[in-house]
Amino acid sequence: MNLTIDVAALLAIVILLRLRRRTEARKRSDEQLTVLIVLVFGILVAPTGFGEGVADLVGQLTHGLSQSGSP
Repeated sequence: MNLTIDVAALLAIVILLRLRRRTEARKRSDEQLTVLIVLVFGILVAPTGFGEGVADLVGQLTHGLSQSGSP
């Protein structure tokens, strides 16, 4: 029996656990590590179908917002 773990799923769990912690007790290095983990997660998710769908959704939202703000 082989057990495989998707690295992106594992990083998503780590991100959720890190963000649940209290913000007052964080050190600068702790915040930098969280940012690094989130960046790696973004790089892993971007080429997938889910990542492309999220990018398309964000693109449509920003396009709609930019059109609603122009006269």
